[in-house]
Amino acid sequence: MAAIRVAPTRAQRAVNLLRAVNSGSSACPCHSNPQHHHNAHPTLNPFAGHRRSLATPVDTSQQKEYAFEMAASSIRFGPGCTKEVGMDMTNLGAKKVIVVTDETVQKLDAMKQTIAGLEAEGLAYEIFSKVRVEPKDYSIKEAIAFAKPHMPDAFLAVGGGSVIDTAKLMNLYTSFPEADFLDFVNAPLGKGMPITSKLKPLIAIPTTAGTGSETTGTAIFDLVEKKAKTGIAHRNLKPTLGICDPYNTRTMPSAVHASSGLDVLCHSLESWTAIPYSERVPRPSNPINRPAYQGANPISDIFSLQALRSTVKYLPRAVKDPDDFEAQSNMLLAATLAGVGFGNAGVHLCHGMSYPISSQNPGYQHAGYQVGFPIIPHGVSVAVTAPAVFKFTGASNPERHLAAAEVFGVDISQVKKESAGEVLSEALAQFLVKLGDQPRGLKDLGFNNSHIETLVNGTIPQARVLMLAPNLDTSGGDLEREQLTGLFEEAMEY
Repeated sequence: MAAIRVAPTRAQRAVNLLRAVNSGSSACPCHSNPQHHHNAHPTLNPFAGHRRSLATPVDTSQQKEYAFEMAASSIRFGPGCTKEVGMDMTNLGAKKVIVVTDETVQKLDAMKQTIAGLEAEGLAYEIFSKVRVEPKDYSIKEAIAFAKPHMPDAFLAVGGGSVIDTAKLMNLYTSFPEADFLDFVNAPLGKGMPITSKLKPLIAIPTTAGTGSETTGTAIFDLVEKKAKTGIAHRNLKPTLGICDPYNTRTMPSAVHASSGLDVLCHSLESWTAIPYSERVPRPSNPINRPAYQGANPISDIFSLQALRSTVKYLPRAVKDPDDFEAQSNMLLAATLAGVGFGNAGVHLCHGMSYPISSQNPGYQHAGYQVGFPIIPHGVSVAVTAPAVFKFTGASNPERHLAAAEVFGVDISQVKKESAGEVLSEALAQFLVKLGDQPRGLKDLGFNNSHIETLVNGTIPQARVLMLAPNLDTSGGDLEREQLTGLFEEAMEY
């Protein structure tokens, strides 16, 4: 008896098609041909190699990331645009503003322009000027205590990264007045809770060209009891608007130009060489838990690489001649570009290792910083390990390390891939030496091999950035400690 063929229903045809696509046996020229342009370039096709299982439950804690997000503050850039800030506050509906600054910046024209703008709009304001350079947890708590009774409806930060970061946390803890201080602090030092609602408007006016804090949802400070630098990172922490006025960086001393610019240098290099976002684990079970620092991605790459090019070109000029307005303007723009790049891709070893370096300072006082206490400026603490770090990470992605070396002027046409890390390391060391007045390793900061164990102990808790470090074992075992020990040993001198 001949078999009777029954035409499949629409639903059956749809299921059969899905199965064919997922099995790899589809006759579709795109799905079935591995050489088709959709499949040939995994870096261009984030879906290559990923097949869906129909109605199969998955354990997201073991899954790699499959998406990235871009978040950055609105940015206004232009000479003299500080004068618009009063109108901005009015446009945001602000009635009572807390202006956050430090004792040095309070005397500068940037503050005079800011206050004039607020007064022209008839806005009430209070000034908090006790921000500490390289903030400690107790200085942050003092700032929060100042803000809470005033119940402002907006914040305005005028200063460098320390000022902007302090203002972010004043905003956070006045918006969540019942929160414990450690609730939002990055795990494992704090609870790492997400910020579940938008905060009050915050406008940031940077007076240094370095941190990029005007664009990011990150705030950094020293947790004194733990002898570790840590912070809070979440998209809702980022300023509403960053006003980048090149006139405001004209008062930076040469030493501040240098250290701030080195922060830009490492922001761009670390975000450019971070692990790809698609290699990060775990994939968040809810998008609110997707970290701000996600790994290198195609959009951050554009900002990071351009920031690196600008820094290599303009930082030496800005340090050599504080009156070089073109160089100063381009370094401010580079800091902002790098902020967008690393604010979404993240940083890794240079920053992770810098936090204990600065918080465990043996007594070093960097020349050119007029403060009444020992200080290793953030940019200096980051750059001092850079030659060792990028020699270590080179094997993870030789092409990216060689592309970075080429920005420094290296002819890479004959360089072998296995030499990528060493070549970039040498280029960095030469750049730092030519810049001048930079410590040539941790020994120049007063550290020696007896400090390495405590430096490693202060680095391991920086899980938020270490998870993005290429070649580093982050399982928390002996290998991670051994690798970090070797990096600090290598960084003693270059």
